[in-house]
Amino acid sequence: MTALTLSTSGAATLRADALVVGVAKGAGSKAGGLVVAPGAEAVDKAFDGKLATVLESLGASGTEGEVTKLPAPSGLKAPVVVAVGLGPVPEKGDAYGAEALRRAAGSAARALKGSKKAGFALPTESVEDASAVAEGALLGAYAFTAYQGGENKLAPKGAKADARKLPLDEITLLGTKPRDKAFKAAAERAVAVVEEINRARDLVNTPPNDLYPESFAAVAAAAGKEHGIKVQVLDEKALVKGGYGGLLGVGQGSTHGPRLVKLAYTHPKAEKTLALVGKGITYDSGGISLKPAGHNETMKCDMSGAAAVFAAVVSAARLGLRVNVTGWLALAENMPSGNATRPGDVLHMYSGKTVEVLNTDAEGRLVLADALTRASEEKPDAIVDVATLTGAMVMALGNRTFAVMSNDDAFRTSVHEIAEEVGEASWPMPLPADLRKGMDSPTADIANMGERMGGGLVAGLFLKEFVGEGIAWAHLDIAGPAFHEGAPYGYTPKGGTGSAVRTLVRLAERTAAGDLG
Repeated sequence: MTALTLSTSGAATLRADALVVGVAKGAGSKAGGLVVAPGAEAVDKAFDGKLATVLESLGASGTEGEVTKLPAPSGLKAPVVVAVGLGPVPEKGDAYGAEALRRAAGSAARALKGSKKAGFALPTESVEDASAVAEGALLGAYAFTAYQGGENKLAPKGAKADARKLPLDEITLLGTKPRDKAFKAAAERAVAVVEEINRARDLVNTPPNDLYPESFAAVAAAAGKEHGIKVQVLDEKALVKGGYGGLLGVGQGSTHGPRLVKLAYTHPKAEKTLALVGKGITYDSGGISLKPAGHNETMKCDMSGAAAVFAAVVSAARLGLRVNVTGWLALAENMPSGNATRPGDVLHMYSGKTVEVLNTDAEGRLVLADALTRASEEKPDAIVDVATLTGAMVMALGNRTFAVMSNDDAFRTSVHEIAEEVGEASWPMPLPADLRKGMDSPTADIANMGERMGGGLVAGLFLKEFVGEGIAWAHLDIAGPAFHEGAPYGYTPKGGTGSAVRTLVRLAERTAAGDLG
């Protein structure tokens, strides 16, 4: 993990591999003009006040996330200056938005892979700005190198890591107040949360021959021991004894049996309990309803919801939040075999309901249903499930936005607003009652498929059937943003993103503070 330090030092005196400064699009000329952002005054002075002019001559425009590297003048200790775009200059009196700072810091950190130390001279005068820069830089510095050499035990014997691929080793936030309690707390929070987001990213990126239900459960157990979280793992025998037909039905086609993992973080002064439920399909072939060619290659990411829940619970424990947070990881591998569930089979769920399986590739809702019922038994104040659930929601909202559905309009609004606040794009979606009829089954209580149109909403309606009465519940369908297949941008890497972790952590913080009622 990249180290983070706060420093009152000026940019001119810091010894580092690079200095990061912000530039923005001005409004004073036809071309817009470049404006050097606050925090970079010493760097601009070293360029005789002509940093913007030099950058413009190199083609820099201040566009959000744009990175321009240039040699540093003799007045600076660092040899390289990295200018990163912040987008338009804020209106008079306004500050740069937190998400613009996160993305800029993330872009700069990505551009500095292989470097040992960088000073970030971005706007960090306020605690909020410093927090955003710290979070973005740490997120952007991420790299998954476990299978590319180095000391990792998973690497081939004798392999050596390519230093150019290693993340930036140390980030120094300049112009901050390291002795100020609020600044220290913001930095410590950023480190704790991002370390867990990056652990979630690692889990998502780990190939399915190494990450399967049992090994995922072992990772959770080890983290629980480290951070004082009580962990309970239900294996196949326990699942059979408990009647968890959804988990067993999905997992029975694989040589790797399913698991239900409970992680319980408790605070002695907590007044509220939040339950988080994550879909953990460690590999999804589609089962007997096999996915078509071209749709299998990234299906190691189908446990992203469970990774997000795991990371959020550990984050809550590390932050010592005054709220009880229970995570439920519904883990299974969905494979075709002579033992696999067939289309037309009926599963006896943990809730007592029966489900006719019309499509074995609609498996996430089956494992979640068992976990939602089990979570409801403890009567938490609210339940949030997170899942890479439907391609339909990707079609509706694209690759960067997740859906929020709920049985409580006020709770849905709160979750959506929290997601937007922390920089995770989301959109509230309805649960139309008329779509429920499509899941009527002549054989069982309900079918796992309904109308094709509105398929993401149908999945949400299915899950709603397994939530305990009177419990506020929200469903986050993160199928779009959980795994990024394109080129990295901002603080978002290629591969696992850690989608929804920041939303869940802020929800826990709000619940602890009593802001959600």
